[in-house]
Amino acid sequence: MHIYVEDINPGPGSQTVFFIHGWPLSHAMFEYQYNVLPMHGYRCIAMDMRGFGQSDKPWHGYTYDRLADDAAAVISALQVQDATLVGFSMGGAVSIRYMARHKAKGIKKLVLIDAVAPALIQGPDAPDALPQAAFDALLKPLLTNRPKFFNDVSLMFFNRNLGPAMQQWFVGMGMQSASYASINLLLGSTQDNVSKDLAAIKVPTAIFHGIHDELIPFKSAQLVHEKIHGSELIPMANSGHGAPICESEAFNVKLLEVLKR
Repeated sequence: MHIYVEDINPGPGSQTVFFIHGWPLSHAMFEYQYNVLPMHGYRCIAMDMRGFGQSDKPWHGYTYDRLADDAAAVISALQVQDATLVGFSMGGAVSIRYMARHKAKGIKKLVLIDAVAPALIQGPDAPDALPQAAFDALLKPLLTNRPKFFNDVSLMFFNRNLGPAMQQWFVGMGMQSASYASINLLLGSTQDNVSKDLAAIKVPTAIFHGIHDELIPFKSAQLVHEKIHGSELIPMANSGHGAPICESEAFNVKLLEVLKR
Protein backbone atom coordinates (compact mmCIF):
# COMPACT_ATOMS: atom_id res chain seq x y z
CA MET A 1 0.00 0.00 0.00
CA HIS A 2 1.60 3.25 -1.19
CA ILE A 3 0.61 6.57 0.35
CA TYR A 4 1.69 9.58 -1.70
CA VAL A 5 3.44 12.27 0.35
CA GLU A 6 4.44 15.80 -0.63
CA ASP A 7 7.29 17.17 1.50
CA ILE A 8 8.20 20.83 1.00
CA ASN A 9 11.12 21.54 3.31
CA PRO A 10 12.70 25.01 3.24
CA GLY A 11 15.73 23.90 5.25
CA PRO A 12 17.16 22.52 8.50
CA GLY A 13 15.32 23.50 11.67
CA SER A 14 12.01 24.14 9.94
CA GLN A 15 8.88 23.57 12.00
CA THR A 16 6.59 20.95 10.50
CA VAL A 17 2.98 21.41 9.43
CA PHE A 18 1.28 18.13 8.49
CA PHE A 19 -1.78 18.45 6.23
CA ILE A 20 -4.66 16.01 5.71
CA HIS A 21 -6.99 16.97 2.87
CA GLY A 22 -10.75 16.64 2.66
CA TRP A 23 -13.10 14.48 0.60
CA PRO A 24 -12.96 14.15 -2.44
CA LEU A 25 -9.77 16.17 -2.94
CA SER A 26 -6.02 15.59 -2.57
CA HIS A 27 -2.94 17.21 -1.06
CA ALA A 28 -3.09 19.73 -3.95
CA MET A 29 -5.98 21.56 -2.29
CA PHE A 30 -3.43 23.21 0.03
CA GLU A 31 -1.30 24.73 -2.74
CA TYR A 32 -2.11 28.27 -1.59
CA GLN A 33 -0.61 27.40 1.79
CA TYR A 34 2.46 25.69 0.28
CA ASN A 35 3.21 28.94 -1.58
CA VAL A 36 3.42 30.88 1.69
CA LEU A 37 4.33 28.80 4.74
CA PRO A 38 7.84 27.70 3.59
CA MET A 39 8.75 31.38 3.17
CA HIS A 40 8.13 31.72 6.91
CA GLY A 41 10.26 28.70 7.80
CA TYR A 42 7.62 25.97 7.87
CA ARG A 43 8.07 22.52 6.40
CA CYS A 44 4.83 21.39 4.73
CA ILE A 45 4.11 17.66 4.64
CA ALA A 46 0.88 16.48 3.04
CA MET A 47 -0.44 13.02 2.30
CA ASP A 48 -3.05 11.85 -0.16
CA MET A 49 -5.52 9.63 1.66
CA ARG A 50 -5.83 6.10 0.28
CA GLY A 51 -8.17 6.10 -2.71
CA PHE A 52 -7.51 9.77 -3.48
CA GLY A 53 -4.98 11.81 -5.41
CA GLN A 54 -1.80 9.89 -6.19
CA SER A 55 -2.08 7.29 -3.43
CA ASP A 56 -2.94 3.66 -4.09
CA LYS A 57 -6.63 2.89 -4.40
CA PRO A 58 -7.49 -0.40 -2.70
CA TRP A 59 -11.06 -1.59 -2.34
CA HIS A 60 -10.99 -1.61 1.48
CA GLY A 61 -9.99 0.77 4.25
CA TYR A 62 -12.22 3.82 3.93
CA THR A 63 -12.86 4.35 7.63
CA TYR A 64 -11.67 7.01 10.04
CA ASP A 65 -9.69 4.37 11.96
CA ARG A 66 -7.85 3.09 8.87
CA LEU A 67 -7.14 6.58 7.55
CA ALA A 68 -5.85 7.68 10.96
CA ASP A 69 -3.59 4.62 10.96
CA ASP A 70 -2.31 5.59 7.49
CA ALA A 71 -1.48 9.05 8.83
CA ALA A 72 0.30 7.44 11.78
CA ALA A 73 2.39 5.32 9.40
CA VAL A 74 3.49 8.42 7.47
CA ILE A 75 4.22 10.41 10.64
CA SER A 76 6.28 7.50 11.99
CA ALA A 77 8.14 6.88 8.72
CA LEU A 78 9.15 10.53 8.44
CA GLN A 79 9.93 10.74 12.18
CA VAL A 80 7.68 13.78 12.52
CA GLN A 81 7.94 15.49 15.90
CA ASP A 82 6.40 18.61 17.43
CA ALA A 83 4.29 19.23 14.34
CA THR A 84 1.06 21.10 13.80
CA LEU A 85 -1.60 18.79 12.37
CA VAL A 86 -3.95 20.55 9.93
CA GLY A 87 -7.10 18.68 8.90
CA PHE A 88 -9.68 19.96 6.45
CA SER A 89 -13.31 18.75 6.28
CA MET A 90 -13.25 14.93 6.43
CA GLY A 91 -9.50 15.25 6.93
CA GLY A 92 -10.45 17.14 10.09
CA ALA A 93 -12.42 14.13 11.32
CA VAL A 94 -9.45 11.88 10.49
CA SER A 95 -7.15 14.27 12.38
CA ILE A 96 -9.40 14.17 15.43
CA ARG A 97 -9.45 10.37 15.31
CA TYR A 98 -5.65 10.35 14.97
CA MET A 99 -5.28 12.52 18.09
CA ALA A 100 -7.40 10.11 20.13
CA ARG A 101 -6.38 6.77 18.59
CA HIS A 102 -2.64 7.52 18.41
CA LYS A 103 -2.45 9.75 21.47
CA ALA A 104 -1.27 12.79 19.48
CA LYS A 105 2.07 11.14 18.66
CA GLY A 106 4.38 13.71 17.03
CA ILE A 107 1.78 16.50 17.27
CA LYS A 108 2.00 19.59 19.47
CA LYS A 109 -0.84 21.64 17.97
CA LEU A 110 -4.06 20.95 16.04
CA VAL A 111 -5.79 23.04 13.39
CA LEU A 112 -9.26 22.02 12.19
CA ILE A 113 -10.76 23.64 9.09
CA ASP A 114 -14.46 23.15 8.30
CA ALA A 115 -14.09 19.78 10.02
CA VAL A 116 -16.71 17.05 9.66
CA ALA A 117 -17.29 17.01 13.39
CA PRO A 118 -18.84 15.87 15.61
CA ALA A 119 -20.58 13.96 12.78
CA LEU A 120 -21.61 14.23 9.14
CA ILE A 121 -25.22 13.16 9.71
CA GLN A 122 -27.64 14.74 12.15
CA GLY A 123 -28.06 12.86 15.42
CA PRO A 124 -27.95 13.26 19.21
CA ASP A 125 -24.23 14.11 19.13
CA ALA A 126 -24.57 16.44 16.14
CA PRO A 127 -27.96 18.19 16.16
CA ASP A 128 -26.90 20.74 13.53
CA ALA A 129 -25.35 18.32 11.04
CA LEU A 130 -26.74 17.31 7.66
CA PRO A 131 -30.17 15.61 7.82
CA GLN A 132 -30.21 12.06 6.46
CA ALA A 133 -32.66 13.02 3.69
CA ALA A 134 -30.40 15.83 2.51
CA PHE A 135 -27.43 13.44 2.48
CA ASP A 136 -29.36 10.86 0.46
CA ALA A 137 -30.29 13.50 -2.11
CA LEU A 138 -26.66 14.63 -2.27
CA LEU A 139 -25.35 11.09 -2.71
CA LYS A 140 -27.61 9.93 -5.55
CA PRO A 141 -25.87 11.84 -8.40
CA LEU A 142 -22.49 10.51 -7.21
CA LEU A 143 -23.64 7.03 -8.19
CA THR A 144 -24.74 8.01 -11.70
CA ASN A 145 -22.84 11.11 -12.89
CA ARG A 146 -19.69 11.73 -10.91
CA PRO A 147 -18.34 14.71 -12.93
CA LYS A 148 -21.65 16.56 -12.59
CA PHE A 149 -21.80 15.66 -8.91
CA PHE A 150 -18.36 17.17 -8.24
CA ASN A 151 -19.28 20.24 -10.26
CA ASP A 152 -22.45 20.71 -8.18
CA VAL A 153 -20.49 20.24 -4.94
CA SER A 154 -17.99 22.88 -6.09
CA LEU A 155 -20.85 25.39 -6.28
CA MET A 156 -21.66 24.66 -2.62
CA PHE A 157 -18.00 24.54 -1.62
CA PHE A 158 -17.13 28.17 -2.37
CA ASN A 159 -18.97 31.12 -0.85
CA ARG A 160 -18.31 33.29 -3.89
CA ASN A 161 -17.85 32.75 -7.60
CA LEU A 162 -14.15 32.13 -8.22
CA GLY A 163 -14.75 31.41 -11.89
CA PRO A 164 -15.04 28.28 -14.04
CA ALA A 165 -11.30 27.56 -14.01
CA MET A 166 -11.33 27.14 -10.21
CA GLN A 167 -14.36 24.88 -10.47
CA GLN A 168 -12.60 22.78 -13.10
CA TRP A 169 -9.56 22.51 -10.82
CA PHE A 170 -11.81 21.29 -7.99
CA VAL A 171 -13.59 18.77 -10.22
CA GLY A 172 -10.25 17.53 -11.57
CA MET A 173 -9.03 16.76 -8.06
CA GLY A 174 -12.24 14.92 -7.29
CA MET A 175 -11.97 12.86 -10.46
CA GLN A 176 -8.48 11.69 -9.38
CA SER A 177 -10.15 9.67 -6.64
CA ALA A 178 -11.37 6.14 -7.27
CA SER A 179 -15.16 6.18 -7.63
CA TYR A 180 -15.54 3.39 -5.08
CA ALA A 181 -13.24 5.23 -2.66
CA SER A 182 -15.27 8.42 -2.84
CA ILE A 183 -18.50 6.45 -2.37
CA ASN A 184 -17.27 4.12 0.39
CA LEU A 185 -15.65 6.85 2.47
CA LEU A 186 -18.74 9.02 2.24
CA LEU A 187 -20.99 6.11 3.22
CA GLY A 188 -18.61 5.02 5.97
CA SER A 189 -18.57 8.48 7.48
CA THR A 190 -22.33 8.29 8.01
CA GLN A 191 -21.77 5.33 10.34
CA ASP A 192 -19.05 6.97 12.41
CA ASN A 193 -18.49 10.18 14.32
CA VAL A 194 -15.73 11.75 16.39
CA SER A 195 -17.81 13.07 19.28
CA LYS A 196 -16.15 10.73 21.78
CA ASP A 197 -12.66 11.56 20.46
CA LEU A 198 -12.89 15.28 21.20
CA ALA A 199 -12.24 14.95 24.94
CA ALA A 200 -8.92 13.22 24.18
CA ILE A 201 -7.51 16.35 22.53
CA LYS A 202 -5.18 18.07 24.99
CA VAL A 203 -3.00 20.15 22.66
CA PRO A 204 -3.70 23.79 21.67
CA THR A 205 -6.40 23.67 19.00
CA ALA A 206 -7.60 26.29 16.51
CA ILE A 207 -10.94 25.72 14.78
CA PHE A 208 -11.37 27.58 11.49
CA HIS A 209 -14.87 27.48 10.03
CA GLY A 210 -16.69 29.37 7.31
CA ILE A 211 -19.83 31.02 8.62
CA HIS A 212 -21.54 30.40 5.26
CA ASP A 213 -20.70 26.67 5.20
CA GLU A 214 -23.62 24.81 3.59
CA LEU A 215 -22.15 21.34 4.11
CA ILE A 216 -21.00 21.49 7.76
CA PRO A 217 -22.93 24.31 9.47
CA PHE A 218 -21.04 26.79 11.61
CA LYS A 219 -23.04 25.63 14.65
CA SER A 220 -21.23 22.30 14.41
CA ALA A 221 -17.90 24.13 14.81
CA GLN A 222 -19.30 25.93 17.86
CA LEU A 223 -20.16 22.55 19.38
CA VAL A 224 -16.68 21.20 18.68
CA HIS A 225 -15.21 24.34 20.25
CA GLU A 226 -17.22 23.69 23.41
CA LYS A 227 -16.02 20.09 23.59
CA ILE A 228 -12.27 20.72 23.06
CA HIS A 229 -11.04 22.36 26.23
CA GLY A 230 -9.15 25.60 25.65
CA SER A 231 -9.72 25.61 21.89
CA GLU A 232 -10.05 28.76 19.82
CA LEU A 233 -12.86 29.23 17.30
CA ILE A 234 -11.88 31.39 14.30
CA PRO A 235 -14.88 32.31 12.11
CA MET A 236 -14.10 32.91 8.45
CA ALA A 237 -16.58 35.62 7.52
CA ASN A 238 -16.36 35.30 3.74
CA SER A 239 -16.01 31.53 3.43
CA GLY A 240 -18.29 28.61 2.82
CA HIS A 241 -16.72 25.17 3.10
CA GLY A 242 -13.36 26.04 1.57
CA ALA A 243 -11.52 28.78 3.49
CA PRO A 244 -7.99 27.68 2.42
CA ILE A 245 -9.02 28.38 -1.18
CA CYS A 246 -12.00 30.74 -1.04
CA GLU A 247 -10.34 33.13 1.41
CA SER A 248 -6.73 32.04 1.09
CA GLU A 249 -4.98 35.31 1.92
CA ALA A 250 -6.95 35.98 5.10
CA PHE A 251 -6.75 32.32 6.05
CA ASN A 252 -2.97 32.24 5.65
CA VAL A 253 -2.53 35.33 7.81
CA LYS A 254 -4.59 33.76 10.60
CA LEU A 255 -2.92 30.37 10.21
CA LEU A 256 0.52 31.94 10.55
CA GLU A 257 -0.63 33.68 13.71
CA VAL A 258 -1.66 30.32 15.14
CA LEU A 259 1.60 28.63 14.10
CA LYS A 260 3.78 31.33 15.62
CA ARG A 261 2.26 31.12 19.10
